[in-house]
Amino acid sequence: MPIQFDYQNLLHTQKIRSGIPKEIIEQSEQQIKVAHQTILDERKHGKLGFYELPDQDVSHITSYIDKIKGKFNTIVVLGIGGSALGNKAIYSALKVEKQLKNKVLVADNVDPLMLKEILDQVDLKKTLFNCITKSGTTAETMSVFLILMQILKDKFPDDYKEHIVITTDKDKGFLREIVRKEGYQDFEVPGNVGGRFSVLSDVGLLSCAFAGIDINALLAGATAMRSRCEQRNIWNNPAYLNGLLHYHFMRNGKNISVMMPYSNSLYDMADWYRQLWAESLGKKHDIHGREIFVGQTPVKALGTTDQHSQVQLYVEGPNDKVFTFLTVDEFAFDYIIPDLYPERDEVHYLGGQKLSKLLNTERLATEIALTDAARPNANITFDKLDEHSIGEFIFMYEVQTVFTGKLLQIDPLDQPGVEAGKIATYAMMGKPGFDKEREVIQEYLNSKLKIKKLKVKN
Repeated sequence: MPIQFDYQNLLHTQKIRSGIPKEIIEQSEQQIKVAHQTILDERKHGKLGFYELPDQDVSHITSYIDKIKGKFNTIVVLGIGGSALGNKAIYSALKVEKQLKNKVLVADNVDPLMLKEILDQVDLKKTLFNCITKSGTTAETMSVFLILMQILKDKFPDDYKEHIVITTDKDKGFLREIVRKEGYQDFEVPGNVGGRFSVLSDVGLLSCAFAGIDINALLAGATAMRSRCEQRNIWNNPAYLNGLLHYHFMRNGKNISVMMPYSNSLYDMADWYRQLWAESLGKKHDIHGREIFVGQTPVKALGTTDQHSQVQLYVEGPNDKVFTFLTVDEFAFDYIIPDLYPERDEVHYLGGQKLSKLLNTERLATEIALTDAARPNANITFDKLDEHSIGEFIFMYEVQTVFTGKLLQIDPLDQPGVEAGKIATYAMMGKPGFDKEREVIQEYLNSKLKIKKLKVKN
């Protein structure tokens, strides 16, 4: 079955008075029409490359995986943001369900202790490293790559290159030059696909195939969702409907979006969603250059764990959030709770019940609690966790994100706020060509030092 989107508790009812009235949705027809046409036009001109990924030929990936089969048991992805989160999310979603034998680890930070922890748990001889950066200039990814390249050179001076794969721009950039000069196995980051939309390209599919995930089934799921999301009828298009509802909630002051999987396997998927939603929609300017400061802050929670840490705030705190549950109907593995104390009412009621039933009952109970507290909430149900359903979910949220961006009249594909931090890092780390930026930063640091000295004297 396809994944199911239950949006009833996002609509205005007697209980959820802050829900969106159906007439508001009907009155949005012109906005929907314009956003839909803009998406069609941008697809036609190749701007939304992720729409075409479900149709790609992945034989170059499967052929490579066949070639190295048995040689490695772990792949370490070196990347950050869109080059890392999707890899982690899909592997986490399917590793237990599919009993995957090969491991996928992700080095997505420059914390030296994190890198040591990864290296301590792998056998270098059986480990493949995939460096993913479109530009080849991402400071975090390149620093870790250079460290690991040196380690591999020292450990395997004759065949260290066999342990390295580079995924980068097809034609240009520092890493593309390195591939040409030194002959590393390479894969491509599509030129018209931004990082946070790239998980269904070589960026994510290589690690999936290495782990033993059926990447053709993953793409088939994306294809199925694309068909659902090509309809302009809002009630038949889950991505458009969810996007439109969240757009209206943002306009009504609900600027926090909580994604709460009732499945540990889907917890990293909420991380992937956080980047997609935050980086795409958090914008200072609209497409006309006007200052608008829009965006919805994505928050992740885990059921049932966070029923005991966050739900008190969600039920009785500010009514400024929209909630989305992720539910799995059938788990590949389950346990029956033993009835060890039949004479005790405190635990006897649990005896003979499936653990998964308790999990999903608690999800429904949280839904009821939020609804009773007039908090809008939705539920996305996976019949089971498999490649097809994960592909559907990913594609739905990619379309939803772009569509919501069109409603907000912002560019959902850029990230100028991230670039400012990159430039400051380059300047402080001594990269050539950033002398003026260094001077500005030094003035800033000097001013902070003066304030600190004044405080000490006082």
